[in-house]
Amino acid sequence: MAHRGDLLARLCLALGRPGVDGVLATADILEDLLLLGALEGKVVMGSMNRGGLAGASFELDDRFTGYRAEDIARLGFDAGKLLLRVDYADSGSLTTLHSAARAVDAMAERRLPVFVEPFLSRRGEGGAGPVRNDLSASAVTTSIAIASGLAGTSAYTWLKVPVTENPDDMARVMETSTLPAVLLGGDIGDDQDAAYEKWRGALQLPTVRGLVVGRSLLYPPDGDVAGAVDTAVGLL
Repeated sequence: MAHRGDLLARLCLALGRPGVDGVLATADILEDLLLLGALEGKVVMGSMNRGGLAGASFELDDRFTGYRAEDIARLGFDAGKLLLRVDYADSGSLTTLHSAARAVDAMAERRLPVFVEPFLSRRGEGGAGPVRNDLSASAVTTSIAIASGLAGTSAYTWLKVPVTENPDDMARVMETSTLPAVLLGGDIGDDQDAAYEKWRGALQLPTVRGLVVGRSLLYPPDGDVAGAVDTAVGLL
């Protein structure tokens, strides 16, 4: 992804495939796509909090350093997305919850949908090591409940959720909230077919409305972006 020209070519290819509704990205990428004319007739979603850099000591302090609600409204975009990682052992998670709630309020005030991507997360022993997201059924259930209750209204809130470690748990997990949801891609490794099967099952659930998948489709193991995207669209 460090080669911006190659990334943009892959994004344009994906956006041109039938059934692809739009794109979620940071300002620099969306502005490149806008200049290329790739956003015409597409749903455009801005990524709002970008401060929690992977591997940094402040990774879980994921501040709103990307789009603000006023930016998304001013640019005429359709929605925003925020990441909500909560570590019960990190008192800073309270600040994260508060800032996320206020961002949801700001989006709702402008009648703009906001996609909340919640996780229960933790570091290794003694608070060291990389951040790990807990994908067990109980953890995803709890994270969904937390995200659903944020802010002064949930009228414009969507959920962006992972498929649980055991895909058979998804039906029970998604009963936690009545909010509409989309599935995120996550790290699928080399087994693309297994990922498709996980998505296929979860997409049958009543509140799940689609997929928001990035690297898994833009950089598939076999290199066939169009084929990966078309297969994902076919699951819908």
